[in-house]
Amino acid sequence: MKFLIYKNMKKLILLLALLCGNYVFAQTPALVGYWQNWQDSQSPYIHLTQIDTSYNVIEVSFAVPVGGTTWNMTFTPDAVSQTTLISQIDSLKAKGKKVVISIGGATAQVILNDVSQMNIFVNSMTSIINTYHFDGIDIDLENSTTLTGGTIANPTDAKIINLINGIKQLMTNFRNTHHKKMFLSMAPETAYVQGGMSAFGGIWGAYLPIIHALRDSIDILHVQLYNSGSMFGIDGRIYNQGTADFIVAMTEAVIHGFNTTGGQFTGLRADQVAVGLPACSAAAGAGSFIHPDTVRAAIKYLMGTGPKPGTYTRLNFYPTLRGMMTWSINWDNTTTCHTTRYEFAKNFVRIFAPGAIGISENNSTVKNFSLNQNYPNPFNPSTVITFEVNKEGVVFIQLFDNLGKEVQTLTNKFYNRGSHQIYFNGENLTAGTYYYKLTAGVFTETKKMVLVK
Repeated sequence: MKFLIYKNMKKLILLLALLCGNYVFAQTPALVGYWQNWQDSQSPYIHLTQIDTSYNVIEVSFAVPVGGTTWNMTFTPDAVSQTTLISQIDSLKAKGKKVVISIGGATAQVILNDVSQMNIFVNSMTSIINTYHFDGIDIDLENSTTLTGGTIANPTDAKIINLINGIKQLMTNFRNTHHKKMFLSMAPETAYVQGGMSAFGGIWGAYLPIIHALRDSIDILHVQLYNSGSMFGIDGRIYNQGTADFIVAMTEAVIHGFNTTGGQFTGLRADQVAVGLPACSAAAGAGSFIHPDTVRAAIKYLMGTGPKPGTYTRLNFYPTLRGMMTWSINWDNTTTCHTTRYEFAKNFVRIFAPGAIGISENNSTVKNFSLNQNYPNPFNPSTVITFEVNKEGVVFIQLFDNLGKEVQTLTNKFYNRGSHQIYFNGENLTAGTYYYKLTAGVFTETKKMVLVK
């Protein structure tokens, strides 16, 4: 009886939390980043082990068809040996990261015209997954998927049917070998998903049958909200890329669902959906980049923790929104994009760090001084520190090395009562254990952080 009461009480607490705006995430917020497996002077190659630790889903780009085929897949490390890359993948997985192989990309055509080609696709991808110890796959087909007939629930195009069945077989093979579910993500362009509201045929809505057929298996859908131009929202109005309205309208569409001439698209759960954006203007076409402040305002509005940033009015709020995706980690790592590295990752932390999720706008809820654990931790090179102030005044936060020597002052200024956060970049420090200490009047508290490189 006590156990049943406890279970029911937990459900009640969760419901009240949702109603009151103190949100509980069903899954860990995901920062998804594409990693470029090639040398590029504009977005230079980096080793997997050098990626900012905020990224917890790394999409290795790309597995592509062998020349002369559209179905026999291959993948070759560009700058390191196969053994080294496998070791780096294993290292990330040991830290709790998901590492998947992305299929296709902007130029490669992956087309499975018949069952024979589907079987070759499945066998070649199974080999790649097992050889490199990938956790699963990402479907990024930008020039391969088109519709000529059928509906969302009943597609008639052989290449779409074979792709769906091929992915299902890959998942079966993975489970039989590894005894767990294969991770599955997708990165369609907006025309292939939200474009179904305009038309259903050709590229318009072409991903919808795939999403529908695999909806129970999709871990994260991160539609590319860039290089897309303007799109209809579910309110019947047109929204332009590069705006807060575009983020909110396009994201809500895949969660809420919408009608097409090919039938009703039933939306996905919010915890299956991430916001896909370029790391900076250089990483995507003109007009696609959205300033981090605007991104933050749009996502907070979607999650119900911030005011409306534009003209689009959401129908609901989605506190379990899964996270953010970017093209690419390599671009985010450059100073070509930003004045400092990993600005996209820092913005994710600002939005989704435990101390930043569900923080009440009512500062009267802060009862005591407190210093929270930094997130992420360990980190490389950036992290966020949150703290609560119950009385306005000067807050002093110092950073010390493992020997107790002060390294730098992180903040020393006046703060109003409420919840606050600061961002720390350890790019110029050596790897190791550090301590950060908050002093406010007679109150002091110290926490440990670990910088890895």
